[in-house]
Amino acid sequence: MNRKELDPDSSPQAAFGARLRSMREARGWKQEDLAEKTGYSSTHISAVETGRKMPTLRFSRSADIAFGIADTTDTFERQYREIRHGSLLEGFPQYVDYESRAAEIRVFEIGIIPGLLQTPEYATVLAESAVKRGAITTDQAQERVAIIAERQAALVRTPPPLVSVVLDESCICRPIGDPGLMDAQLNRIIEFAEQPNTMLQVAPFTMGTHRTFNLPLYILTMADRSLMSYAESAQRGHLERDNRFVLPMLTAYHQLQAAAPSQAESVSLINQYRKGTL
Repeated sequence: MNRKELDPDSSPQAAFGARLRSMREARGWKQEDLAEKTGYSSTHISAVETGRKMPTLRFSRSADIAFGIADTTDTFERQYREIRHGSLLEGFPQYVDYESRAAEIRVFEIGIIPGLLQTPEYATVLAESAVKRGAITTDQAQERVAIIAERQAALVRTPPPLVSVVLDESCICRPIGDPGLMDAQLNRIIEFAEQPNTMLQVAPFTMGTHRTFNLPLYILTMADRSLMSYAESAQRGHLERDNRFVLPMLTAYHQLQAAAPSQAESVSLINQYRKGTL
């Protein structure tokens, strides 16, 4: 049998694969055994172990369950997020972990559609533009798009989280990609608004000073009702878990929702942009 030896120190991805193989063999499992326990093929297991395939969040969590380490501090999910860290702002991997388990998610975004609502095509154009600017590599761009898909998949878990989104009008009027891509993106937002566990509002330019935030913001309510917020600067993100700072932002978010047009009015505004009547 041909066995590819890996140097765990060569890359975070190689370290992930080497650890996966080591833990599998320590239990006397074949690749077929681990495949059955995780819901993946033995070919997929082999590709991850040898570093030919990048692990995903779903795969990492499946491996944690299979090995019985999901509730420990040294999980494959944590290792996966360290691999992804190279293409993400500091603080964001930790936020995504909490977001995937949150009972309620509140979002305010300026300028672009937030990742939770992006179509794959919209996300790809944004990532490719960052590559052209030299901000990230092609591999990192692919990782960003993959992470967005994984975040969105977590929203359809059972029970699903309550998701409230307030978009600044700049999000829907800024053209990204060709007209067809943008039309599909705006349609995706409308579809989001139709879900029973979502609320959507657009904060129009006419709100002026009644708009309570000048930067994008995410606020999470966890299953135990604890709160946390996440915001970004140009170079790093910050996850805040101190209620002394989170509660005022939650209050400001409620004030924003109260001042913004209703969901029906917001959807009507989006449709006007789609039809080019504004």
